[in-house]
Amino acid sequence: MNVKELAEGLHPLERKTFPKIPSKSSVMFSELAKQIPELQEVEIMRAIQWLENKGVVKTVKEEKKVAELTELGNKYLKTKLPERRFYNALLDKKEHSFEELKKEAHLDDSEFQAVLGIIRQKHIPVSISKERKIKLAVALPEFEKPSVEENFLLEAAGNPEKIDLNDELFKTLIRRGIAKVKDEKSVKISITSLGLELKKVALSEDVIDKLTTKIIKEGSWKGKNFRRFDVKINVPATYASKKQTYRRFLDDVRQKLIGLGFEEFAGPVVESEFWNMDALFMPQFHSARDIHDAYYIKEPKYAKLDEKIVERVKKAHETGFGTGSKGWKYDFDVKRTHQLVLRSQGTACSSRMLASKDLKIPGKYFGIARCFRYDVIDAKHLPGFIQTEGIIVDYNLNLKHLFGVLKMFAKEVAGADKIKITPGYFPFTEPSCELSAKHPELGWIELGGAGIFRPELVKPLVGKDVSVIAWGLGVDRLGMFKLGIKDIRHLFSHDLQYLRESRVI
Repeated sequence: MNVKELAEGLHPLERKTFPKIPSKSSVMFSELAKQIPELQEVEIMRAIQWLENKGVVKTVKEEKKVAELTELGNKYLKTKLPERRFYNALLDKKEHSFEELKKEAHLDDSEFQAVLGIIRQKHIPVSISKERKIKLAVALPEFEKPSVEENFLLEAAGNPEKIDLNDELFKTLIRRGIAKVKDEKSVKISITSLGLELKKVALSEDVIDKLTTKIIKEGSWKGKNFRRFDVKINVPATYASKKQTYRRFLDDVRQKLIGLGFEEFAGPVVESEFWNMDALFMPQFHSARDIHDAYYIKEPKYAKLDEKIVERVKKAHETGFGTGSKGWKYDFDVKRTHQLVLRSQGTACSSRMLASKDLKIPGKYFGIARCFRYDVIDAKHLPGFIQTEGIIVDYNLNLKHLFGVLKMFAKEVAGADKIKITPGYFPFTEPSCELSAKHPELGWIELGGAGIFRPELVKPLVGKDVSVIAWGLGVDRLGMFKLGIKDIRHLFSHDLQYLRESRVI
């Protein structure tokens, strides 16, 4: 861009500010602001920043420490220092009680005590009687003139830059709360070689910066100059409001499953061992419980349960509950099943749904559940995670139905073109399998497990023989490779910059 085009593109604030900047010397921002009274300081600073971005001026920021009066110091500037008011009140050479003197000199208790110390330091001849009365013995000529403190106070108010910050008197005023040290920032502005070239161009004030309906109707734009706009110039990044990235992804998963005909179910985060494990036909002694590393609740410790359902599940564990199974053949601990834990798996919501009076046969259900297991926090592990669960309830469902649902899930929710289903093991499904999808960069990723719920699980909860195919996955992992995230902690990040720059799907 040549100098003429540069001149044609100046903002009105730049047109008013630039001519006031001297060509041969620099100028302080505070001095420049005084020369343009029609503009606010913030407008002038904005113009300077724009001019600097265009290479027309350059700025140097300076920081220095200067003296400044505190609120108390400004008060004493008007009312005089406490010791001066004290001395003036005693000039009548009469005796004054402490209370009378405080009132006449307008001193509070702390100021009065401070003054008593100051007059001793300055050797002001006063006498104090046993009756707590005070009198000036003789007026001293040197105290009729402003004291060094008073002169210093005036200097700090009028010419703070001339105050020596290491002066002992200034340090005394600081200790008294009268003065303080302030960090003063200033900006020095000077013209660049490009700015000198721009100085040679006449800047017209009669430039149309904004085309309005009124200007068009009146025709006042005719014969006027229009401001040139540089559409390639760098502008500050703007960030539109948006949902937290992972929350948006979970909403997308929810909408897809609803679109596939599933109804959403939910359950409490603080769950009983009954719904979390026992209702899923996981034996209370089985090592499979060890992988859950559940957090147990101290207070309250036990939950209230429907004892009729508990009794049916108890019989399933002990004898198989008429399903053709012999059960686990142990004495089911009813007290233990009432213990409260933080939900360690989303399948607890599935067991609740199967026992619900709202269950429909046939029916398709899903849930997105926050779960908790003890774990060491790193890039791949968190003690809190989210699982997505799904069940389909109907008569005579088989493994082929399950495979069809998994393929549909992988395509619609995971967006995967290539999937594979391999044998797996879960305590509450038989047969069981695992679903994996091929990611273009990360290769094969395990999405989750699936299977057909065992009759020992279904019959005590539903009350009849039906088939239930089920699947579940750690949706955090799916979210990571869908969002291009390599650290699981970023899913729940509160870092504003990361959230602004994170990918939206």
